[in-house]
Amino acid sequence: MRLRGNVAIVTGAAQGIGKATALKFAREGATVIVCDLDAEAVAAAVQACRAAGGEAEGFQLDVTSRDSLDEMVEAVKQKYGRIDTLVNNAGITRDARLQKMTARQFEEVIDVNLRAVFNASQAVVDTMIEGGGGAILNASSVVGIYGNYGQTNYAATKFGVIGFTKTWSRELGPKGIRVNAVAPGFVETAILSTVPDEVLQKMRDQVPLRRLGKPEEIADIYAFLASNEASYINGAVIEVSGGLTL
Repeated sequence: MRLRGNVAIVTGAAQGIGKATALKFAREGATVIVCDLDAEAVAAAVQACRAAGGEAEGFQLDVTSRDSLDEMVEAVKQKYGRIDTLVNNAGITRDARLQKMTARQFEEVIDVNLRAVFNASQAVVDTMIEGGGGAILNASSVVGIYGNYGQTNYAATKFGVIGFTKTWSRELGPKGIRVNAVAPGFVETAILSTVPDEVLQKMRDQVPLRRLGKPEEIADIYAFLASNEASYINGAVIEVSGGLTL
């Protein structure tokens, strides 16, 4: 178990890549702090983590609320005495072309995908330093490297997350905190449930492996980056896309 003794906070952990990550961490021996907006889904994810053999605790949490983040971090610190890993996974899309995008669509994505990453990371840093180090893992995207039609807001946040990662890895590396990002390609999650089959097939055809990724394949990378096996990886952006961008 690579993450035995690791206290790990995962945002957006009740579904998709976040839930797969929480379950992977639980199987690897971590104590998983499941954070998400949907209380029922949080409870189900906590039960799944426990069934997978890990210790888990849930927080119904809006990541756009700094007060809620601070309260969660303080509660975790008081109960477990440390925070070893933060996975900034929570994210949303509100797609539209530049000419059609509303201020609300832009601001909602900035709030969840960028500002919340800053707030959550800032909230845990002092506790990580007190504990001798840790790992902050940020969810970027291939869209954050190459851009994408109709995703001005989403691409901006995922580019921004890479900027966070590069900057914080310099600032926090000397304090024993590694900061890395994962940039998934097309992944089979609920967000694709409304996409027509013909569009999904076109997406598959763009990938040299001719398939979409699975949430578990992204979770595996997060678990590796949180573990001691990645002890000399800092400031990296790891693309997990099946070769989409080749």
